[in-house]
Amino acid sequence: MQLLLPRQIDILEIARRDGRVEVDDLANAFGVTPQTIRKDLNELCDLKKLQRVHGGAVFPSNTVNLAYQARRDLACDGKTRIAKAVADLIPNNSSVILNIGTTTEQVAYALRHHEGLLAITNNLNVAFILSEADGAEVVVSGGMVRKSDRGIVGAAAVDLLRQFKVDFAVIGTSAIDEDGELLDFDYREVRVSQVILEQARKKILVADAMKFQRRAPVQIGRLKEMDIFVTDAPPPRPIVAMCREADVRLIVAAETENP
Repeated sequence: MQLLLPRQIDILEIARRDGRVEVDDLANAFGVTPQTIRKDLNELCDLKKLQRVHGGAVFPSNTVNLAYQARRDLACDGKTRIAKAVADLIPNNSSVILNIGTTTEQVAYALRHHEGLLAITNNLNVAFILSEADGAEVVVSGGMVRKSDRGIVGAAAVDLLRQFKVDFAVIGTSAIDEDGELLDFDYREVRVSQVILEQARKKILVADAMKFQRRAPVQIGRLKEMDIFVTDAPPPRPIVAMCREADVRLIVAAETENP
């Protein structure tokens, strides 16, 4: 099975959201040449994940969830390590909000053995995972459910989340820019994530190292605004320095070496 590049997964997500992608728009968004994007589109079309049209490609109706499943499988081991590290940070009898994302889903799995946990989420996958935990009470936001990833976005989700003030926010992001900006693709999802951060006493960012290689157009916030950053490999040196200067606790959930 051919593995997709992070950029190709992002292209699939944009195509799923908008229905169509254009070569020139993608080249500008990702900072690469049109020839590189055409190669990406041709490979995605060969895999039958997109359908080529003049100037770009369209998203076929029978591949609605492929982009999300591909993201879920990407860096799976790293996301599991990140999740365990986050679960170790959150004590029993805590309240937490988790946003949309495959890494936050892994955090939900890691939290299933906690006691006295109040979890609020706009991610139905997270809600299903924690609903099976005896020690967790789960609150789900209202709003429109995206079929691709079971995320809930929109004004209703924001209104519910504003009713809570929680101990921890755990958020994922689609990309981390070199200047520390946290980025995503859907402005509606970004607005929900911003409110999640506003309603938390301690903010935890979870992101695997591939997020440093990706680009997205909508800003969630900045790394320096987080309290804790948990990742699976040492970040680029400017990011490490940024965390140190902003007093952001950096936790690298590195792979354990065998004795």
